[in-house]
Amino acid sequence: MNHMLLKNKILKQFSKTLNVSLGVVLLSSVFHVSYAQKSTKESLTRYVDPIIGSAKHGHIFVGANVPYGAVQLGPNNIFEGWDWCSGYNYSSNNITGFAHTHLSGTGIGDLGDISIMPATGKLIMEKGQKNNLENGYVSTFSHDKETAKAGYYSVWLDKYDVKAELTATERVGFHQYTFKKGAETPHIMLDLADGIGWDKPIATQIKQIDAQTIVGYRNSKGWSDDQRLYFVIKLSQAVKNLIVYDSTAVKSGKDITGRKLKAAINFDAIANNVLQIKVALSPVSIENAILNLKTELPGWNFKATVQQADAKWEKELQKVKVDASASSKKVFYTALYHTMIAPSLFNDVNKDYRGTDKKVYKNASFNNLTTFSLWDTYRAAQPLYTILHQDKVSDVVNTMLAIYKQQGKLPVWHLMGSETNTMIGYHAVPVIIDAYLKGYRGFDVNLAYEAVKQSAMQKSDGIDYIQQLKFIPADKVNESVAKALEYAVDDYCIAQMAKALNKTEDYAYFTKRAELYKLYFDPQTQFMRGKLANGNWRTPFSPFASKHREDDYTEGNAWQYIWLVPQDVEGLVKLFGSEKSFTTKLDSLFSVPFQFGADSSPDISGLIGNYAQGNEPGHHIPYLYSYVGQPWKTAELIRKIDKEFYTSKPDGLCGNEDVGQMSAWYIFSSMGFYPVNPANGAYVFGSPLLNGASISLPGNKKFNIKVMDNNAENKYIQKIVLNGKPYTKSYILHKNIVAGGNLQIYMGSKPSATFGVSEQDRPSSTSKK
Repeated sequence: MNHMLLKNKILKQFSKTLNVSLGVVLLSSVFHVSYAQKSTKESLTRYVDPIIGSAKHGHIFVGANVPYGAVQLGPNNIFEGWDWCSGYNYSSNNITGFAHTHLSGTGIGDLGDISIMPATGKLIMEKGQKNNLENGYVSTFSHDKETAKAGYYSVWLDKYDVKAELTATERVGFHQYTFKKGAETPHIMLDLADGIGWDKPIATQIKQIDAQTIVGYRNSKGWSDDQRLYFVIKLSQAVKNLIVYDSTAVKSGKDITGRKLKAAINFDAIANNVLQIKVALSPVSIENAILNLKTELPGWNFKATVQQADAKWEKELQKVKVDASASSKKVFYTALYHTMIAPSLFNDVNKDYRGTDKKVYKNASFNNLTTFSLWDTYRAAQPLYTILHQDKVSDVVNTMLAIYKQQGKLPVWHLMGSETNTMIGYHAVPVIIDAYLKGYRGFDVNLAYEAVKQSAMQKSDGIDYIQQLKFIPADKVNESVAKALEYAVDDYCIAQMAKALNKTEDYAYFTKRAELYKLYFDPQTQFMRGKLANGNWRTPFSPFASKHREDDYTEGNAWQYIWLVPQDVEGLVKLFGSEKSFTTKLDSLFSVPFQFGADSSPDISGLIGNYAQGNEPGHHIPYLYSYVGQPWKTAELIRKIDKEFYTSKPDGLCGNEDVGQMSAWYIFSSMGFYPVNPANGAYVFGSPLLNGASISLPGNKKFNIKVMDNNAENKYIQKIVLNGKPYTKSYILHKNIVAGGNLQIYMGSKPSATFGVSEQDRPSSTSKK
């Protein structure tokens, strides 16, 4: 070949390469520009609808708050049972008051502290009952005259002709009540006697310190065994008189203590028809409540406070800008909003907090938090923090380590300074270890390892059996199968931290413990079963049985608990004998009808066959198909779950929100991936529900996701391009996301014959670097 021909060939090749490179650059540039044009000026809080999930079993908090705030200020309905655990259910048409603390999405009711109800007319000291609305303080309302937004709530109280409006800062609730002109005998009912669900007061105080200021405390016992809350109430006008009752008996004086205090705060008239009330809370003292009020809300500008609350939500929501229809944005941003109601602050502006040991800790070096629904949130809600809320991760871990030092073990289900010991496992472990393995170091690593190891060396709930590498006898320990499987997940995590810290003996020991799940697998029935102390399987056995109490499983049945092995999916496949056998059984999960019984757990909801989207243990299951090279089945399920179980209606959640987990599943899945293993730094691809997303990261980095040809028919991933290069894996690593970059996902109407099929492209359970 002569020099001229060689030169021309090189130039052509260079031109071709340049064009390809320019194409990638241009695609990336267009992607950035399109997002800048679409979302730079778009308000995202307008897509938040706090009413979503408030009907049926969602148990969502409805009211005014700011991200992670100590105050959740919202309406309480007359309590009618389980579906009123948050204090509010969309089916109700009555309000008894506006309380300052609420849970969101839990299966147990508590809190509802410091309730305030505006009223007019005859003074009635008893709370209204559903069959007797006239002879109690309560009002009907209509959803047509109710507004719920991020950081703002308002409703018209029919009985009293009062417009109630609420907003909040982190530690202060701000009320604005507009009375009808010339309202007869206007007054406010202050209720420290009643809470939500299990909550009962044990000691209360109401003290008037000047014409416009009332202080006090409310100590209560409920799900939280010992909750102590101090408050200051500041009124926009002087009080005519204060009438305090203790179980209907009038108390004289201006500093009253009692078990179940209520007070009527009376006024001559309402100046300009508008009464404003500020209520600051503290877990430490009245003095700190006053400091919180002076620091966070010294003025009386209600409208400005609403705007500030909206701005706080907007800042957090702007961390993910999505390309989707308006209805999809509503579901997505409401879900994102729901993931930030808790964990909530449990300290004061000066960083003081009350520990689990009930001692006051001054000026802590971290923000102390509360409301840890760890059996639920370790699966996806906490991993979501490691991407979107990196500034909060160390606060979470440091709070857990403080709890460990104060109560002698890591939190299980921690609430308002008390350990409830609700649910199973020691699931603070994967949260701490996931943070460590992802590079977080804003905490004492040695203390962290001591704490996670101590969790695994307790002598309760069957842990003493697995310490000896034995199975947990079903006739000795209730819920033995579920507990053993959850312990295995946590032990896997401890093994990975031990390995990273070069603790070889611990690594070997906890690796063996992580594999103990195999002892419960019955190859004849292909289910995880309870095994008696004599080594026999418990009989009679039905894989459909789902008792609410006293069972081998927790809120589930044998069909649902076969799959709770996210730390070793390959090992689970081997138990079935082949990928074909595994897949056949997995297919059956989604097709064999669930059998309801009189004693079935109410948490089992959102059913596809025996799969229950409405309860957390199964959230990873649709993604298991990718481990056996069939990602298209995952895609089909993700789209079905999205269509049937996540909507923009009041009943838009198919089960308890459980403090963010139900929504975190949707946030991850809608972006196209999910953390099956809670601590191996990998996310398994499914089927993106959005046309694109841009995640803002620290250091002005962004991770941009663009989904090509995405629609209802095109639900199957055909190929992926990461940072301009073909990407064949059916999972993506955490480090890829947080480094920033561009991800293009190409969709099609038929399953790809190649994407995620080959063994080397499938997700694996080993830790990803």
